Amino acid sequence: MRHGKGVKLMNFVRVYGIVACLALIISEILLFSGNEFIGKWFYAFAWWPYIFFVDWLVKRKTKRSLIFDRPKEFLALIPWSVFIWLVFEWFNFYLKNWHYVNIIPELWQRWFGYFICFGTVLPGIFITYEFILAYGLIKEAKAPDLKDARLAYPWFILLGILFLVLPVAYPRYFFPLVWGSFIFLLEPINHALGAPSLLREWEKGSFRKFYALLLAGLICGFLWEFWNFWAISKWIYTVPFVGKIKLFEMPVLGFLGFPPFAVECYVMMNFINLFRDGKSWEYDASKPAISFQVPAFVFVILHLAFYVFMFHQIDLHTVKSFLP
Repeated sequence: MRHGKGVKLMNFVRVYGIVACLALIISEILLFSGNEFIGKWFYAFAWWPYIFFVDWLVKRKTKRSLIFDRPKEFLALIPWSVFIWLVFEWFNFYLKNWHYVNIIPELWQRWFGYFICFGTVLPGIFITYEFILAYGLIKEAKAPDLKDARLAYPWFILLGILFLVLPVAYPRYFFPLVWGSFIFLLEPINHALGAPSLLREWEKGSFRKFYALLLAGLICGFLWEFWNFWAISKWIYTVPFVGKIKLFEMPVLGFLGFPPFAVECYVMMNFINLFRDGKSWEYDASKPAISFQVPAFVFVILHLAFYVFMFHQIDLHTVKSFLP
């Protein structure tokens, strides 16, 4: 019996990318044919098939799959993706750079939608990043010499504080700095405690991971905006100074925020993993020299409390219209 299940799983693993690609194509066809259900949920119907399809492409190249070979880490990314994105939603209460329109009016459906949609952010970025590395889209990326990254700690922390405070204090002028604040704040901690660190990659003379993250952010940013443009339930932007010339709903200059955002997500997740006994979704991630094991129930309580608070605040401040 178990052998039969194993064979079925192996057969599915061989074709799950094809199934995901077909699901994405069918969703697109239904969207443009005027299907209201798909239009309301199109973000989820686009991004989850994309994640599975790209993971399948990575597995075909490397024989390794984040979804099937590291399922616990893949599943862990989903709630942390929601958590991290909600941090930026909190910043948006001050920035007021984006709003949601035509949102589902039923609360339980809407909040479930927030979870499954925000839960795609980290998987989407990281699987795209793995695709870039697997297929050699970025090969050699030599970095200038950095003998001791610890000398950069004070400057990183100072910049991180400024990037964190200025957008909240003066959002009209400093809103772009949000997309770099946690890079400078947390990267020194990751490096000091031995977590996966871009500063350590720099010490080794390589910017390859850094450039791959930037490119992953740009690719995901383009897809976010492309798929959002056609959806019924969607977001719109009210960005000062640069809002007139747009590609889809996004002001063209706004696309510059996606690359550092991907780096920021990587740094934030590496920091979080310090409190998960150093576990990581990356194959080549080294075990941190210092890490902590926070009980799972603490994370569950933290997440649920933050979700409820932030989902309610998004409903009050960021959602501008509900569907009839």
